[in-house]
Amino acid sequence: MDIRLFQKGFNFSQDGPGNRIVYHLQGCNLACPWCSNPEGLACSGGTTYSVEQLLADAESCRMMFFDGGGVTLTGGEVTMQFAAVSDFLRQLKERGIHTCIETNGLHPRLPELFELVDYLIMDCKHYDPEKHRLITGASNATTFQNIKLAIEAGKHPAVRIPLIGGFNASEEDALGFARLFNEIHLPGNGTLELLTYHEYGKEKYEKCGLPYTMTDEAKISPEMLQRFTAVLHENGIDTIRS
Repeated sequence: MDIRLFQKGFNFSQDGPGNRIVYHLQGCNLACPWCSNPEGLACSGGTTYSVEQLLADAESCRMMFFDGGGVTLTGGEVTMQFAAVSDFLRQLKERGIHTCIETNGLHPRLPELFELVDYLIMDCKHYDPEKHRLITGASNATTFQNIKLAIEAGKHPAVRIPLIGGFNASEEDALGFARLFNEIHLPGNGTLELLTYHEYGKEKYEKCGLPYTMTDEAKISPEMLQRFTAVLHENGIDTIRS
């Protein structure tokens, strides 16, 4: 089987524990206008590697997997290449290499990967599936269900909210997220991290010939972040920093 990548490289602690080789997989099932990797949105493109080539690459990096490190698959969206990803993760586990994926949680078969993943990162961009659909192109109701299933499977998912002004960063939004996470029993069974909007992808959009539609409204002030965090805390939801 083959896997298409648009980027790979090492990262420490930001994409799972320890020092990790991070593979960015080509293709995504969303069209988030703030995406920092627009070159990975299209299903075509990227560089094709066989699973065997990537296994050899990961093996060659073993000595760099310090502090609990290993291999992280991110995107794009990793589940867009589901069969090959499943095969790759299974063979990594057989070799005793720590595995992590970062996913938007939309794939209905995501729970099939739980036994192959040591550390699960899941994005949750909005608590309202319809508002999520209007901005990103798809409902995220399946994401809620998959976070719940991950919790029930004891995976202790690391949930992340990309905070975007004008989309999901008001005090009302914080209440919406708090209700959702309490309903699916995230407190005590997973972690929550807030990632504030940045413009790292802006130049990439220009290089890809794509319009960058984000405005200054999307920026998150320290005061906004503090209020959002406070509302979550008042409703039993604490946040972490990676």
